Amino acid sequence: MSELSRLREVLDLEPTGPGTFRAQNFTEGTASVVFGGQILAQTIVAASTIDPTKVLKSVHTVFARGGDGSQPLEIEVDAMHVGRALASAMVTIRQGERLCTRSLALLSAVEPDLIRHGAASPEVDGPENAPPIVGYGDFWDLRVVGGVDVSDPDLVGPPELFVWVRFPGSGCTGVIGQALLSYATDGFLIGTAMRPHAGIGQSMAHVSISTSVLSHTLTFHEPIDAGEWHLLAHESPYAGGGRTYGRANIFTQDGRLVGSFVQDNMVRGLPERRPEQG
Repeated sequence: MSELSRLREVLDLEPTGPGTFRAQNFTEGTASVVFGGQILAQTIVAASTIDPTKVLKSVHTVFARGGDGSQPLEIEVDAMHVGRALASAMVTIRQGERLCTRSLALLSAVEPDLIRHGAASPEVDGPENAPPIVGYGDFWDLRVVGGVDVSDPDLVGPPELFVWVRFPGSGCTGVIGQALLSYATDGFLIGTAMRPHAGIGQSMAHVSISTSVLSHTLTFHEPIDAGEWHLLAHESPYAGGGRTYGRANIFTQDGRLVGSFVQDNMVRGLPERRPEQG
């Protein structure tokens, strides 16, 4: 089974009762902590079950605790409202007594334009001129404009990062397309915030500094086809007090704005270990 097929498989939630599901984990390599992008993707799939006639508009997730990649996830969906134009739900993900995330999701009916505008795509190299990122698995195609390596502590630049992403051959639209693209939105805003700071890089995370996504809000403006190229245009306007704030717009290759997301993160020194009690 291909890696993309395995990722798709963990989005196939197993119903366990009214509004409840069990989900498996897609762990890359020997990762012991569930990747936040996977949880976002599964949250979107779960929230969409409350009204299949609507499309997911936005999801706001608070990451309370990390999940254990060796254990399945338990998902609870509580429909708050289902109306003609809008629907909303709360989605909670647990592992036994351990509450991992809680999300608020908004779904919307498709309606005609009264007004329309969208931010312009930044003028950056296309995916054909951007070097691929290696070592992240072959289930997606990731390319960073300018070959920026946010893992390198000695590489200093502005707090921005432009990443092209697609899930080759997936041909996925609808809920699954949104879920797959949401997977890609989780991983780059911490590294973006580190770029202006000499001696700080993402390779140091969980080694000499402590990092974590605290909350993630993702909004879809237009339909998504995750098999096509999308540009994630990241920027981090603030870092301080052990926290960072980042945001990004998502553009198609022809320059249409199709989504946006923001993140609050923790970036701080590792706490000193307490001496063991004798």
